[in-house]
Amino acid sequence: MSSFPTSSSPPTVPQHSATPFSTLHPDIIQTNIFTRLDGPTLAAAACASSELYFLSTEEKLWRNICNSTWPSINDPRISHVISTFSAGYRSFFSDSFPVLDHQQSLKHNLDFSSIITTELISCVDIYYKNSLIISKTQEIETVTGWFLCSPFRVDLFDLKESVLTPIEHGGQGDTWLNEIEENLTLSWILINPVQKQAVNLSSGRAVSVERHWLTGEIQARFATILAGDERSETEFVKCEVVVTCGGKEGGDVHVREVSLQVEDMEGRNLSGRDSLVILERAMENGRRKRGNGKEGKEKYEEFVERKRERRERKQRRERSLDMACIATGVSIFLAIWSFVLFR
Repeated sequence: MSSFPTSSSPPTVPQHSATPFSTLHPDIIQTNIFTRLDGPTLAAAACASSELYFLSTEEKLWRNICNSTWPSINDPRISHVISTFSAGYRSFFSDSFPVLDHQQSLKHNLDFSSIITTELISCVDIYYKNSLIISKTQEIETVTGWFLCSPFRVDLFDLKESVLTPIEHGGQGDTWLNEIEENLTLSWILINPVQKQAVNLSSGRAVSVERHWLTGEIQARFATILAGDERSETEFVKCEVVVTCGGKEGGDVHVREVSLQVEDMEGRNLSGRDSLVILERAMENGRRKRGNGKEGKEKYEEFVERKRERRERKQRRERSLDMACIATGVSIFLAIWSFVLFR
C-alpha cells in the first residue's frame, strides 16, 4: 500500500530573482534593446533616466532609424547635410517626424528680409500597403529672380517621366478610391541646408482622393495647413502635395506626377518668395507631434470650409456693391431725366 503525503501545503516552486534593468551592461542596452525600437519609443526611453538618455544619443541608432523610416535620405549628399544638424540624425528625426502642428505659432507678417535660404532639398517616400513604391530626392535653388517671383511649385518628375508601380488598378468604382485613401501614404521632407533644419509637409495619409474631371486619372492629395500672412488677411495657407496616378483597369498603376504647391485662402498659388518665408518659419517654430492619422484630413476639411465661407462673403459684398452701383446709376438717370422733362 503506497503512502501519500499528508501535508496540505503546496509544493515549493524555485524562485528566480529578476535582473534589475539598471544592472544590464550598456552595450547590451544599445545593441540588443535600443536597436529594436522605433524613433518615438527610443525618444520616450531616453526620458526615463540620464543614463538611458546618454545611451540613446548614439548617432548610429538614429541614423539607422532615419534611413529605415525615410529611404530617400540614403544618399551621400543628404547624409552630409544631416551630419551638419546640431545633433545629427537625432535632430533630423525630431524635425521630420510627423505631424506638423503650428498654425498659431506661425501667425505673422511676412518679412522678406529674413530669407536666408539658398536651396531646398525635397526627400519624398511613397508607400502603398507599407511597401515602398517611390523614393526620390529633388534639389532646387531659391535665389533666382524667376523662383522668387513665380508661383512656388516643386515637381518630383519631368513632364514625360512616370513610375510604374506593382499596384493593380482597381477599376472605376468608389471602392478603388477608398483603397487608395486607406493604403497610400506619403512623406515629403523639405530640408534647408543653410539653417540646418527640416520639416515634413505631408499629412501622412491622403486628405482627398478623386478622379480628374477631364482625364479620369486619380489624384490623391496630402496637405498641411499653415498660418498665413496677417497683412494680406490670409489667415491660413495650404501646403499641398498632389499624386496623380493612371493606368487601365486590371493593369499596373503608374504614377505620372508628384508636385508640391502652397495656396492661400483665395485659391492663389503663393510665390516662391512668400512660400520661403512661411516654410522657414515652419522649420524654425513648428511643433511636431505624433498624429492619429485623421488630424490632417480634419484640418484640411476645416480649411476648405473656411475657404468656401470666405468666397461666399466676398460674393455677397460684390453683389451688394453691384446693387449699390445700379441704384446710384438709376438715381442719376432719374435725376437727369426729371431735369430735362421739367425744364
